[in-house]
Amino acid sequence: MWFNIFNSGIFYKDFRRQLLVTLSATLITFCHGIGLGWLSPMLPLLQSKDETPLSFVIDVHQASWLGAVISLGGVTGNFFFSYLMNRFGRKVSLYVLAIPNTCIWFLFYFAQSVEWLYVARVCAGLTGGGMFVVLPIFIGEIADNSVRGRLCSFFTLAINTGIFIGFIISSYVPYHVIPCAVVALPLLYLFMSTRFPEPPQQLLRWGREEEAQQSLKYYRNCDGPTPSAEAQRGYQKQFDEMRQAIQAQLKEQNNESLTLADFCNKTAVKAIVTGLVLMIANIFTGTFAFINYMSNIFQAVHTQLEPNTNTIIIGAVQIVGTLASIYLVDRYGRKILLVLSCAGSALGTAAFGIYAFYAEETEVDLSAFSAWLPVTIMAFIIFVANVGVISVTMVVLVEVLPYKIRAVATSACLGCLSFFAFTSLKVFPLMMHYLGLAATMWGCAAVSALCLFYVSVFLEETKGRSII
Repeated sequence: MWFNIFNSGIFYKDFRRQLLVTLSATLITFCHGIGLGWLSPMLPLLQSKDETPLSFVIDVHQASWLGAVISLGGVTGNFFFSYLMNRFGRKVSLYVLAIPNTCIWFLFYFAQSVEWLYVARVCAGLTGGGMFVVLPIFIGEIADNSVRGRLCSFFTLAINTGIFIGFIISSYVPYHVIPCAVVALPLLYLFMSTRFPEPPQQLLRWGREEEAQQSLKYYRNCDGPTPSAEAQRGYQKQFDEMRQAIQAQLKEQNNESLTLADFCNKTAVKAIVTGLVLMIANIFTGTFAFINYMSNIFQAVHTQLEPNTNTIIIGAVQIVGTLASIYLVDRYGRKILLVLSCAGSALGTAAFGIYAFYAEETEVDLSAFSAWLPVTIMAFIIFVANVGVISVTMVVLVEVLPYKIRAVATSACLGCLSFFAFTSLKVFPLMMHYLGLAATMWGCAAVSALCLFYVSVFLEETKGRSII
């Protein structure tokens, strides 16, 4: 049984090196996830005069800014790393991702005022914004078409695993110990990033054909001293097809530069609109805000379990949802997962809103349910979101956009994602404070229903589509 598992799918010998490189590259997303998970259990402590680990206390408005400023860094990271990637290649961009992530932990450790925390969150945004631009394209380029969806899903798995670890250590490890332990991870990532080559597509665009051949051999695991004749034939056919496609792209670019008309044709407009809808689904279905303010949400519904314990349970559910996505995405396609995810998010957030209404606005005794029902509903929301809306979004974005506009359109969509994230994180705690958690959840349910309609009617299946 185990022999069959490790000789099929992403564990097949031809794909193992792609898997190892993907795991190495996504270590930075694991580090970023720890930074995201740090906030939720730590925020109630920073707002408490008696429990704050720092020399200052933050209020609800400062807390909303602390949540939201990550998205300001995200917008900057989207466009900066898009330029860096197109100008200097994927590998340089991967190296630079380590710099702002390392800064986060120094700023957390030495924080003397809330402004230090703001800057740390902006650095987290730079890392996140850059990751969402660089890593899906990098993984998409090194991955075989048959395993691309699963390998790209490791991006989300690494973030969610990091968030889970962030929830745990922020709940139980002293504030100043956390940065000392985590700061080594981006440095390890930087070292591991030096161990694999630039993707062959980028090398071909630079005219470095011999290096591109070696790179493709490396990623197809046929660079040994005695590759089989079958592997050699398959590699050569793939390289010839890749070279022809890249040459055609370069010829088209030389003959005709990127113009507004390239963004205004029917195919491009539909792809861009699809990208924007996916960005809206990713953020305004609520999951990103839930992750950042999870402990506050459970405090609001008066759950019997300790809020941070609930938060850790949800972190584990995120990982399970992402693993389910990795298993399903290349077997059943992208569209069905997005449809089920949007539908589940709509039902789950509506149900949580109903529970929150009775918990906040009425005197109904919910003690029989408060120990298990809120965390069960939230676990369902987080699970279905990670099966589709969170895990599959970036895979579909890379596959649906035409190559000629992909770099610019991806940056624009991710810039919108960062703006949407800023809006969500800034407004969510204020809506909870002034409108109540129930109304906030019902708003998320309405957005999920609208996204469900678009995905069901207009989204085309992209499984197996070439991205060259």
